[in-house]
Amino acid sequence: MAATRQELLDMLDRLGVAHRTHDHAPVFTVAESTSIKLDMPGGHTKNLFLKDKAGRLFLLCALAETKISLNALAKTMKAGRFSFGAPDLLFDALGVTPGSVTVFALINDTLGRVGLLLDDALLHVDPVNFHPLANNATTAVSPAGLLAFLDATGHAPQRFRFDADGVPAAVE
Repeated sequence: MAATRQELLDMLDRLGVAHRTHDHAPVFTVAESTSIKLDMPGGHTKNLFLKDKAGRLFLLCALAETKISLNALAKTMKAGRFSFGAPDLLFDALGVTPGSVTVFALINDTLGRVGLLLDDALLHVDPVNFHPLANNATTAVSPAGLLAFLDATGHAPQRFRFDADGVPAAVE
């Protein structure tokens, strides 16, 4: 059973992660969220649910403005080629639907099936904003709060820095 928004917020509270949630009309793309961002400070995100040639699952979370070459990322990771995970696979693995993909969906990955690929730029902007399991709200947390959440869910991120062409370099 997928976690609810309230269960996510309760978890953040238990972890001592300060958060602020802003309700808004549903948005399905980064472009649609432009007007919402005006009222919310910090870094806004894009989140992609990916599957590699071997069937491994990944969640890529990045600043909305970060250019990402999925081909270069797959090559860096020796993943063959990335494709977007199907909606039923997304729901099975992360408990969310297309348009609501978020780092917070890792609360539902209790089996550790999904690897996290993180744009290092997210850790250098405060706050950072993600949907709280549905695309009709946005929740802001600090980078330290994000890392505390990831630690609590058992998802150590693979961090990457992306250049102007979207080519990644691993961050140690």
